[in-house]
Amino acid sequence: MEDKVSKLQKLKEEHDAVILAHYYATSEVQEIADYIGDSFYLATLARNLDNKVIVLAGVYFMAESAKVLSPDKTVLIPDETAGCPMADMATVEGIQKVRSQYDDLAVVCYVNSNADLKAHSDVCVTSSNAVNIVSKLKEKNIYFVPDKNLAHYISTKLPEKNFIFNDGFCCVHEGIWAEEVKAIKEAHPGVKVLMHPECTAEALTFADYIGATSGILDYATSHDDSEFIIATEVGILHQLKKHCPEKTFYTVNDHQICNSMKKNTLDSILNALEHLTYDIKMDGELMEASEKPLTRMVELANA
Repeated sequence: MEDKVSKLQKLKEEHDAVILAHYYATSEVQEIADYIGDSFYLATLARNLDNKVIVLAGVYFMAESAKVLSPDKTVLIPDETAGCPMADMATVEGIQKVRSQYDDLAVVCYVNSNADLKAHSDVCVTSSNAVNIVSKLKEKNIYFVPDKNLAHYISTKLPEKNFIFNDGFCCVHEGIWAEEVKAIKEAHPGVKVLMHPECTAEALTFADYIGATSGILDYATSHDDSEFIIATEVGILHQLKKHCPEKTFYTVNDHQICNSMKKNTLDSILNALEHLTYDIKMDGELMEASEKPLTRMVELANA
């Protein structure tokens, strides 16, 4: 392990590289990463860093986003098969169909989506800023892609909008069932449940706090409770235990695992830096088109 970490450090210096890892990466990867965060934070961070090479230990759409925001940098994804099933659950054809059916429509694209979806959308959102961004749109009809569960959560906060739901979901959060959350709450009376808004509406009824991954980390860190039930991908437990070693964390079930995220390993990151693979290549027009809704998101957030 020490030899690999030493080799990794030399390769980083040789290529002027930096390693960015998502909260859902393995503990091993988080330990060797230079920065850890959620998808949009990592993409915007990549743009602001001086390094010439970005290693994105996440899934493919994250590396795409980093490339869109940092077109002059080399962006590597350690495993090119690390895709996001949810990101593939919406299509450009689906967007075009809804546009033909509704007037006064805004297509709102979750940042957890592929570049082609972003390119055909009006604005992007994150799970933490979605309510704020959508509330500022003048359009009444909102087609939210790709996640139906996050869309439903946002719709409960903005009843004045008419939401059209896409039939997409995160496999991890969809798999956190309401009856399981109810059962673990009963097994640990008084322990708060911290849930991601990608969970189903039924499951969210048992939540004490609903927020993005970074929000869950902040809540557990800042509150005095000694125990929490965590309803999101298990990778966040590494940071929770680092920030709050004296606290106890429970998961809802034993399959809160994103297999795609776990494809990022120390060996795959070493291989990426050794051979500068897999280098994200994108068409210039696609990059320009998919950057526009990201820019609009930032503009609306700052408005």
